[in-house]
Amino acid sequence: MHAMTRETERLGRAAQDPIVGGLPDIPGIGVAMRLTEGLGVHMRGLADELLVNDYPGATIRRHEREMLATAVSAANDCFFCMDSHAAHARALMAREGAMELAPMLDVIREGSSDGLDEKMSALVHIARTVQAAPLRLTRADVDAATAAGASDGDVQLAVLIAAAFSMYNRMVDGLRAHTPPSEEVYTKRAGEIAERGYSAPRPTAQPTAESAS
Repeated sequence: MHAMTRETERLGRAAQDPIVGGLPDIPGIGVAMRLTEGLGVHMRGLADELLVNDYPGATIRRHEREMLATAVSAANDCFFCMDSHAAHARALMAREGAMELAPMLDVIREGSSDGLDEKMSALVHIARTVQAAPLRLTRADVDAATAAGASDGDVQLAVLIAAAFSMYNRMVDGLRAHTPPSEEVYTKRAGEIAERGYSAPRPTAQPTAESAS
């Protein structure tokens, strides 16, 4: 039942038009990225730092970072970001030999952690807590993640991803940027990001849906 409600919400969001004037006619976070050259450079760079590049002491893989971005975006009800980053995670799972985790993407988008291993469940909990109310994050939450095998770098990334993607989510939905009605539109860009990250020059013309997000 909740899955049907989520799909209804997705279609409703896709039907909404931008409410701020003077925006580029492109979907999602691409709107904010195209407002100034600097915004695009820095927003893509931040995505690379948190989701792609080596991070000191971190042990979680790229698809797991994208899962955290998906969880935060779902908690913020940002369909563009939750669907695009789920597509990125799936593309990375295929590259990293972890496709058995693909069903977890729908679980995460539904707001659950059922089926995640103890370490990822603890990191998702940290990310969702920071998304909702950062001062509710406790030492016990961090200790639980550490006990489950998370490093200090993993916990840092969970906090940073939660903060950054709450920002991206609010840019998309605050501008009411166009949001596609389904995940399929993100597949091509997901493959490009899995291969080269967010800041690399595009090999083709402007995509149907840009993500950085």
